[in-house]
This record gives sequence, C-alpha cells and structure tokens, in this order.
Amino acid sequence: MQNKNLLTGIAIIASPIVFALVAFPGSFSLSWNQGRGGFIFALVFVVAELIGLKIIIPKQRLIAVIPLAAVVIAYLIGLEYGLRDYIIAAAKHFNVQLVYSWTWMWDFIIMGIFVITALSIYFGKRWIRIAPAGPIFLAGSAIILSLDAFFPYDSLGPLQYVVPYMVQTNVWLVNLFHLGTATAHGNMMFLKGDFGAMVLQVFWPSAGVHSIIIYSLVMGAFLLKMNIHRNRKVVYFAMGIAGTIGVNMIRIFSLSYYALKVTTNAKQWEEFHSVAGEIMFLPWLFAFLLIVILIETKRLKKLESEGKSLPKNN
Repeated sequence: MQNKNLLTGIAIIASPIVFALVAFPGSFSLSWNQGRGGFIFALVFVVAELIGLKIIIPKQRLIAVIPLAAVVIAYLIGLEYGLRDYIIAAAKHFNVQLVYSWTWMWDFIIMGIFVITALSIYFGKRWIRIAPAGPIFLAGSAIILSLDAFFPYDSLGPLQYVVPYMVQTNVWLVNLFHLGTATAHGNMMFLKGDFGAMVLQVFWPSAGVHSIIIYSLVMGAFLLKMNIHRNRKVVYFAMGIAGTIGVNMIRIFSLSYYALKVTTNAKQWEEFHSVAGEIMFLPWLFAFLLIVILIETKRLKKLESEGKSLPKNN
C-alpha cells in the first residue's frame, strides 16, 4: 500500500500545476519559451523520484506547504488580472530584449522556488538527494529563459559558437540523402526543395544548446544521488551529452526535411518548429535516465548475488 502522507505531499506540490492546466490550458505549449509545458515535465520528475519512497512526512509539514501552494495559485490568477501587465511594463527598466521569455521566466522562477521550498519543508536538507531533478529542471528552464530574454538570438557569443558547425553538418546530411539543395553560411541555411526555397536562421536555443544545459543540470543531480563509482558517472554523463547532441541534430534535420518535403509556408513550419525540440529531447532524457537506472539496478543485484560489496558513492 502506498504511503498516504507521501502521496498527499505530491498532490500538494502538484496542485498549482494542475490548477494552471485546468484554468489556463492554452498556456501549456510544448515550446520551451512559449508556455508552461515545462511544468508538466518537472512534475513528472518529482513524482518519479518520490513515488514508492518509504518516508513518512509529518502532517504538520504537509499543512505548512498548503499556504505556499495557495500563494502560487494566487500568483497564477493575478497574472490574468493585471500582474502580467506589470511584469511586462517592468521589462524596459531591466533592458529586456525579448519580453515573452521574460514573462515566462517569472513563472518558472515562482514554481521553482515553491517546489524547492516544499521539498525542503518535507525532507529538510535531504531533499537535494531525494528529489533534485524537478526543481533543477525548473531552475534550469528559468536560467535559459533569462538568457533568452537578455541575450536573444546570436548576441550571446559563447553559446552561439557551436551553431555554424551544426548547420554545416545538417547541410551535409541533406545533400547526402539528396533531399534537395542545401548550402550554409554562418548560422544561415539556404534550402530548396519540393515546395520552393526557404532560408532558416539558427540561433543557440534552436541548435539545442539549451537542451544540453538542461541535460547537464538534471543529469548532474541524478548522478549525485546514485551509489556508483565516479568513473561510471563520468561515462554516463558523457554518453548523455553525445546523445543530446545527436537528438538535436535529428531535430535540425527534421526541420530542414519539413521545409524541403512538406511545406515552406512560414506559419505551418513555425507550428512544427515550436514543438519539435521538446517532443524529441524530453522523451530522450527520460529514456536515458531509465536506461541508466535499469543497468545499475541489474548490476547491483548481480553484485549482491555474488556476495561482493557494493561500491561506495565516490
């Protein structure tokens, strides 16, 4: 039988997200900088890390988190009654370049603070080893949105540096498979396919740099709590980085394919572009974490059956 206190604690954390999903479903876009879709993935991380734990959360601690959840819900309601306008108006005082990333940034900051505070109340300092992935995902998303708000497009040189290499690789793949005509200049791709010509300009978020940052934060937190040797952690981390880069190359290639073989209509292409990244990256992230868990669980069971000592968490 599941720990009822723990399930109640999860439900309290989930309540602002569920409220937003029911009250404002249109705000849950899968695009990383156009909505609250990241809330759902953060909640999945929280549930996955907490469900099944044999930890009793005292009733007093559960009650203490309820007012915090109510404050977050009040914030979400307040956005619809003038608070969002105030946030938008404040952007000019901070030299914000992209207002929509600025507004969504505050949603992720508020939700991140709430989840971290709730977990801290539940588990004290142990929360960072019990359920770090969800809060870190929210915090990482807020950081990425802040970078996009203050340094949009190609204005943040270090993050933009890798983009031309990814563009060149994509052009090589398009020509290799004879999908159409493709050339590259810097971060620009010039495509010509079945429906005419289209020019795509790639910036660091679309090249997957934000996915690598999110992966690094979440995977770092995940490996921190795993009782395996440091060398194995390094190998898993490096494999995940390579996989994340590969997934983002597939994403760029799919966007090119869409322009070459499906449509050059800007509106239709943008609709595909807005979801292509998250529907590829986040399933890959979940799948990779699951594979690591399965491998290590099987390995540790084998060590136990052979009577060998378990590794120390180095």
